[in-house]
Amino acid sequence: MTTVAFIGLGIMGSPMAVHLAKAGHDVVGYNRTPAKAQPLVDAGGRVAGSVAEAVADAEVVAVMVPDSPDVRDVLTGSGDTAGVFDSAKPGALIIDFSSIRPDVTVELAEQAAQQGFRIIDAPVSGSEAGAINAALSIMVGGTAEDFAAAGPILQAVGKTIVHVGPNGSGQTVKAANQLIVAANIQVLAEAVVFLEAHGVDTTAALKVLGGGLAGSKVLDQKGEKMLTRSFDPGFRIALHHKDLGIVSAAAREAGVVIPVGAVLAQLMASANAVGDGALDHSALLRGVERLSGR
Repeated sequence: MTTVAFIGLGIMGSPMAVHLAKAGHDVVGYNRTPAKAQPLVDAGGRVAGSVAEAVADAEVVAVMVPDSPDVRDVLTGSGDTAGVFDSAKPGALIIDFSSIRPDVTVELAEQAAQQGFRIIDAPVSGSEAGAINAALSIMVGGTAEDFAAAGPILQAVGKTIVHVGPNGSGQTVKAANQLIVAANIQVLAEAVVFLEAHGVDTTAALKVLGGGLAGSKVLDQKGEKMLTRSFDPGFRIALHHKDLGIVSAAAREAGVVIPVGAVLAQLMASANAVGDGALDHSALLRGVERLSGR
């Protein structure tokens, strides 16, 4: 199969790397916190001590790190630490699964091409559950040829995989995804607090709501977390706060008005500022409770 370097073995990256190893690929992982590589080792993968070591023999380099500066550091290096561009074989295919700014993606794609690499942006949606179940939605920006070449890797971790345009397009679609998801979570949180205030059987209420036009994957995946106040992170508020910053900046650059998005960005920023950043984004419920004095 393919030798794959996987950089970033966090909540999302770890199960994705495990799926690749179980699919028969030779996976070499790297994470700044070495202990997080254990699931990959248990699945038959290997661990490297640096980005440079991980990518040295890789045909494919997968990246899943939190933000634009992190991707830039992984690809171009930071200080005395060599990055992918300095260490990987010319012609290697880079798949950036991270969610970052579209303009940074375009810039890095141009730099990659100049140095003889192929690159696609392939941000994902589906949170931790989607990563664990290999059921992620993957929106891919890049050339048709590079999208096709990445097919076996993408198919090992995702279910809905769509080529949406040139480099940067995947990140733009992901930004739109995060806008829609944030709106759904916020309104669901408001509905739960509203129902609880009226003493309604909330479990029954969400069941019937889920069967009608109000039903959604957000309700299915986040409703119970809200009812039980179980906010272990599947996708952290801090990351969604970052993503809504990307949406806001990209909308401003395009001259597009997103009034609901602006409010969502403020509510997410508030949740992050008061210390909820490490919680699942369903913890937006706590913000509704604070505003309601409950």
